Amino acid sequence: MDGVRAVVERLSERGERVGIFVDGPNVLREEFTVDLNDLRTAAADRGTLAISRLYLDEQAPTSLIQAGEARGFEVVITSGDVDVRLAVDATAALVEEDIDTLCIASRDTDFKPVLEAARKRGIRTCVLLPGEHGRSDALVNAADEAIVLQARE
Repeated sequence: MDGVRAVVERLSERGERVGIFVDGPNVLREEFTVDLNDLRTAAADRGTLAISRLYLDEQAPTSLIQAGEARGFEVVITSGDVDVRLAVDATAALVEEDIDTLCIASRDTDFKPVLEAARKRGIRTCVLLPGEHGRSDALVNAADEAIVLQARE
């Protein structure tokens, strides 16, 4: 029984582990003026960042890759569909129990199944939206929490 108590105490001291997965091509557009620091802050407000990934396609400018790395993101460049790679990685994090809260920054309904899978596993979910325009209501409704990021001027 003492061993169980020690594990429970260690887990409660650890705090919430948060994973943020950013759909770069869908969120980092001129019309939204989303700041990478705002994305990290919004996720970090929910606990300790255990996973912090920015997904970009192979056409991403070097300056964007460097900006992501400078702000503490692991930048993942895909030659295929960014959505597929992000969804697979986020689902793996759920299965491997790496996180307690899943944050996805996107406007894309493609991530609804990932959010639903997380909620079935008892993992809190959060979507970070780059604005009201073009957002997916289905994505918002699938999450425990939806945060609309304010545009920077």
